[in-house]
Amino acid sequence: MNFKKPLLVSLLAGASTLTFGAEPVVGLITKTETNPFFVKMKEGAQQEAKAKGAKLVSGAGKADGDNAGQVTHIENMMTAGAKTILITPSDSKAIVPTIKKARDAGVMVIALDSPTDPQDATDALFVTDNYKAGLLIGQYAKAAMKGKPAKIATLDLFPGHPVGAQRHNGFLSGFGLKSLEAKSNELAKTPEVVCMQDTYGDQAKGQTAMENCLQKNPDINLVYTINEPAAAGAYQALKAAGKEKSVMIVSIDGGCAGVRNVKSGLIAATSQQYPLKMAALGVDAGVAYASGGKKASGYTDTGVTLISDKPMAGVTSKDTKFGLDNCWGQ
Repeated sequence: MNFKKPLLVSLLAGASTLTFGAEPVVGLITKTETNPFFVKMKEGAQQEAKAKGAKLVSGAGKADGDNAGQVTHIENMMTAGAKTILITPSDSKAIVPTIKKARDAGVMVIALDSPTDPQDATDALFVTDNYKAGLLIGQYAKAAMKGKPAKIATLDLFPGHPVGAQRHNGFLSGFGLKSLEAKSNELAKTPEVVCMQDTYGDQAKGQTAMENCLQKNPDINLVYTINEPAAAGAYQALKAAGKEKSVMIVSIDGGCAGVRNVKSGLIAATSQQYPLKMAALGVDAGVAYASGGKKASGYTDTGVTLISDKPMAGVTSKDTKFGLDNCWGQ
């Protein structure tokens, strides 16, 4: 009868590996926890996880660019039993070795919003076509300028980030200027761009960047911004200089505050993206994988729409009513 004890010990030892009836664990790591875009992404993931019977564990970097924080979150989520991790990479290159470690351990890793460098460092990518988002506002600005020579300020993200490069280069291409291809992580430069500043997508930094650009060239008449918080900061600088009515601002995001700024005329046009859809698709893929399905793979375009209340001939757009019906953040 001595066989019973070893059998019981064996069963107990293996209990931690049994998954029958256990809810799948999906991790979500965003760049920050305060940006409305990532707040909405987390809300979308929580809603979908609840609907699908999954457990969501989440974390965020302290600021855009906080790779060390994201590394720690990946390691903690693996320990917590996450078999799928959704991540918006703060540093597209530096995070790759940790992602490889997770994937080698059988974890499916999906990038949301921002690709890694190289892109295939993750199993899949659910993202806005950021080059197209820039292209749309570039085309709009070109039409709205009506042939007037442009003196452009670009308020960018920070060097080397794929999202920042794709939006910047797409904007220049849409405006009809010499640019770089969508896969490039470098920022194209042309004579029409008289000032380039990094903002890290932050409103205060956007204001400082615009102030610096006006000091460098007070004749700027067109401003591209990486996102709507940077656009809000740029507007404050322009208003303080008495130039808010003579300078056009175009941006990307489609958050509720940003769309309201389009409605009030602070921003001429913005490209709206859909973080809730990214998160929902990611959670769905995680639940499917935990249920014995295949890992997600490849690139999924989650859509982008140009929003403006002053439509331009030849440029497809929706008005701010549509934008507010589909926006995120407050």
